Amino acid sequence: MTISERTSQVRTPAGGAARDRRRKLGTGILLIVGLLAGLIGLAPVAGAHHPVVAASVSCGYKVDWTSYSWSNNDLEGDNANVKIVSVGGGFTYGAMGATHHAVEDIAVMRSLPNLVVVAPGDPVEARAATRAVIGHHGPCYLRLGKAGESVVHQAPIEFELGKAIRMREGKDVTLISTGGILLNTVSAANLLAKEGIQTRLLSMHTVKPLDVEAVLAAARQTEAIFTVEEHSILGGLGSAVAEVLAEADGVKVPFKRIGLPSAFSPHIGTQEYMQERHGLTGEAIARTVTATLRTMTGTLIRNGR
Repeated sequence: MTISERTSQVRTPAGGAARDRRRKLGTGILLIVGLLAGLIGLAPVAGAHHPVVAASVSCGYKVDWTSYSWSNNDLEGDNANVKIVSVGGGFTYGAMGATHHAVEDIAVMRSLPNLVVVAPGDPVEARAATRAVIGHHGPCYLRLGKAGESVVHQAPIEFELGKAIRMREGKDVTLISTGGILLNTVSAANLLAKEGIQTRLLSMHTVKPLDVEAVLAAARQTEAIFTVEEHSILGGLGSAVAEVLAEADGVKVPFKRIGLPSAFSPHIGTQEYMQERHGLTGEAIARTVTATLRTMTGTLIRNGR
């Protein structure tokens, strides 16, 4: 099921029986969750442009508590086997202003019981995540960007819900990324390598359930942890990782969240422009890491020191 938003930008034509099963709901934003719950026996999949029902947030900053209540009661309450596919994560539609800046959805959705929250980092992960979500029995939220995004993984990947993908080894710092900011995080890791900072890079495609073992291993085996997300630093990946670190016994590691402040952005423009304005380019991420390391340790971590 889709609504008449921009989901067509990432949707590929369905063939055969799938075409016969597709339904468009017009502007039925508030109806889609209830319809999903009513079609549980058919394992329905719904697609919507981000800030609408998929995030239970209507137009980015106008919280739609009716939709939220339906999500909570109709889907998670019954552990319904339904899938919500959200298009336009982060600043995908940055030029359309704050109403379409999708930067709070993970925080909202990960608070709902039973709901699996997935934000793949590139088209390779997106394909694998789609299969995994469909194969999972229970409610899932799949956060996508748009069509035509850059491929980051140049080799086949092993994808499992709740298990991070370790993309790079390093003993100095760990960068943990979720969603479409992965490309910029890889760029940051490459820049840090030129500074002599060995970086472990994790693609945390599943924010809930979080890969706790990967986080704790990073805390024990590297000198600092940074989370990177095109999302508010409140309630998203950074908060999820912070919760793990705060409650883990015998773990003490410098930690910083790299993401968006809890504020409406006054800027509009392309996704790349918005990332630049908010310190989320590869260069900006690398600068934040090096500056934070100076503050944390008094000097840069270099050559294994």
